[in-house]
Amino acid sequence: MSTAAASTFDSALSGKPLRAIAALILIVNGLFPALWILLTSFKTEAELTQKPITWLPHAATLRNYIQAFSDQPLLTFLFNSFMVALLSTALTLLVSVLAAYALARLNLRFRGLIMSVIIAVSTFPLVTLLVPLFETMRALNLLNSRTALILPYTVLSLPVCTLVLTSFFEGIPRDLENAAMIDGCTRFGALFRVVVPLSAPGVFTAGILAFVNSWDEFLLALSFNSNPGLRTLPVGIQLYQGEFAFPWPVISAALVVGIVPIAILIVIFQERVVSGLTAGGVKG
Repeated sequence: MSTAAASTFDSALSGKPLRAIAALILIVNGLFPALWILLTSFKTEAELTQKPITWLPHAATLRNYIQAFSDQPLLTFLFNSFMVALLSTALTLLVSVLAAYALARLNLRFRGLIMSVIIAVSTFPLVTLLVPLFETMRALNLLNSRTALILPYTVLSLPVCTLVLTSFFEGIPRDLENAAMIDGCTRFGALFRVVVPLSAPGVFTAGILAFVNSWDEFLLALSFNSNPGLRTLPVGIQLYQGEFAFPWPVISAALVVGIVPIAILIVIFQERVVSGLTAGGVKG
């Protein structure tokens, strides 16, 4: 592409109409599935299958939500998902903070190689890791326990969280840590009293990413746990379907219940997450 053509293309992309269209496409792509699930959760089975398709429910009903809680132990699924996601997120943040601090502050000889390995590991498809992880959990006698999910979720979230936090730690002046250590702090004290609080947006961003990854994961939760009392939400939702029937309104109601905690979490920490993503994107 010639220089003139590239300049024209860049000018076109920078126009407000195109940016508005791109933003509209992103909004529709992100909101339409969630809106469709929400509307479906208030419809009856007959209304859902009638033609022509109706977008809004004619007679909204809460029966699907009642049935979602009565047909399956939905509260148990929610509790299990919350405990697994919360504990794996806490462990992920602890380990990734230490790893990111080492990469950002210590003069590691093979730092570039370590960063490349972290990036490479984060690209592995989960299905390729299923058998090794399953054999490891079986050898450790951890199958059918929450630990069998907490440990793999932590390992899977570590690469991304470590990269996010490394970017933030590198942007904090070393003089602040040196001043804290002169006042009597150890290196760990300076890390958790100075560096981590100043990197709060990055810590919240990494925590949200780890929590959502654990909350939504299905393959490992299905493979590592056959105990009905320890099923997580993604595995529990697929139990609503019958052998010959798919009660989509009830399934949609269960999905809405599962989306609500994540939505509340994002709303509460929205400012910190957005600032963390934007700051992490311009550093380095």
